[in-house]
Amino acid sequence: MNPTADQPIGRDEFDTPAEVDAVFRTQRRIAVAHFVVFFAGLLSIPAVTLLTGWSSENWVAQSATGFVAIGAGLYLFFFLLGMAAASLATGVEHRMLGTPTDADAAEPEP
Repeated sequence: MNPTADQPIGRDEFDTPAEVDAVFRTQRRIAVAHFVVFFAGLLSIPAVTLLTGWSSENWVAQSATGFVAIGAGLYLFFFLLGMAAASLATGVEHRMLGTPTDADAAEPEP
């Protein structure tokens, strides 16, 4: 049940619809920004491969370097990016939305 503008919010509801909407928009911006970084990291492997010159006669050593970059570096990049996105999203939600202790602390004592 959503309260109208003239109805008070109950004790079990801590956030207004406007606050929740603001958090949603912020989380969406975070997700889009991290997707762009993810996609850039994904496209960096073929770009680096093309720029290093696979056409040279020492392509075996370069392919081993590319394999290590893909096999270990890319997974490490994905893990770190996922941890950064999750911690940022959790922190934003925690700062922007209220909790029961926040609502209790804001009420004056009689």
